[in-house]
Amino acid sequence: QGQVRLLTEAVAWPQNGRPRRAGVSSFGVSGTNAHLILEAAPHSERPDGENAGGEPGDALDAATVWVVSGRSAAAVAGQAERLLERVEHDAELDAAGVAWSLLRSRSLFEHRAVIVGTDRGELLAGLAGVAAGEPVANAVEGAGGSGRRVAVLFAGQGAQWLGMGRRLYGESVVFAAAFDEVVA
Repeated sequence: QGQVRLLTEAVAWPQNGRPRRAGVSSFGVSGTNAHLILEAAPHSERPDGENAGGEPGDALDAATVWVVSGRSAAAVAGQAERLLERVEHDAELDAAGVAWSLLRSRSLFEHRAVIVGTDRGELLAGLAGVAAGEPVANAVEGAGGSGRRVAVLFAGQGAQWLGMGRRLYGESVVFAAAFDEVVA
């Protein structure tokens, strides 16, 4: 029933009253296949001048993520405190705009806090918890930059030769430790 076709160039995709969906396929050389179906997000109408989270407790269009970072845990708490003060005193700030600014116009340091909220009140409560050094349900803190790197091995459809993993396990202390950790 559908009119499926491979697109080789950009084409117009007009609204026709039904949800717009697209399929994206990937056929890897190693035999790994993936298919993803994307659907356009519903359009939400809003009166002119109204912004997301304009008043305390106003629901946002979706969950919003605020990332606060610093060179130390204390710096993150201080940054959260300053941001909380700014946001509390300006109810007109757009929550999504704040999220964008935190990620795009500020340096991201190794110590971070991530606050997630579906309304302005949740975001403020999360900031207050981070600023006070208290655990809150919608915020997580941590530090990166440990120097460790992640490596992923895609070995195709299975072992390339008999005993491949056994030999690596026997010769590489790092591989053996990581393998033992995953198995445990």
